[in-house]
Amino acid sequence: MATSHADIALEDITGLVLAGGRGSRMGGVDKGLQNFNGVPLALHTLLRLQLQTGHAMVNANRNLAAYESFGVPVWPDPVGDYNGPLSGFLAGLERCETPYLVTVPCDTPLFPLDMVPRLAAALAREDADIAMVAAPEPDGHGGNTLRSQPVFCLLRVSLLESLVAFTHNGGRKIDAWTAQHTTVLVPFDAPGDDPLAFSNANTVAELRALQAQPARP
Repeated sequence: MATSHADIALEDITGLVLAGGRGSRMGGVDKGLQNFNGVPLALHTLLRLQLQTGHAMVNANRNLAAYESFGVPVWPDPVGDYNGPLSGFLAGLERCETPYLVTVPCDTPLFPLDMVPRLAAALAREDADIAMVAAPEPDGHGGNTLRSQPVFCLLRVSLLESLVAFTHNGGRKIDAWTAQHTTVLVPFDAPGDDPLAFSNANTVAELRALQAQPARP
């Protein structure tokens, strides 16, 4: 008989929008502040995330006043700057006041509105430390294959000490750190799932293409 694990209340999850990158492939602009359907890209992402979490905050390394105008706490990377997403994870885990933290990059504005509940259900069911999105990507042969999306993670806040040690020793790759812990991959390829939900905008052209997509639940 399978062991039953308590559900994770969304009130116990803090959402973190990762907006601390250089935006180098977008000409060095602050990607999170670029217009997306009339609002800053990071704000659009934040509003979508707030529908699924009890609390929220932003990781950013410049234009902090602009991000603070979103009405949530804003935290820069704790060590150095522009050190990649794990530095954002670290900022979030250090400041998180709930048992769980979920991370979302600012440049993927169409992520599903049921993403966090699905990650939370999988984490509880598997009694895992981390739940990570697996989303369809083109396989180069006309089809799709599921690939992990490490920047979309639900984490136990108790992992903070582990991440501090990993980054202190020079670690920077998310998958190298998550491999040290019990991680469950959560597929988002069920009937009805949007295959473009996890498409991101690295360039201005990609951002415009995402804006042209019809609104999806």
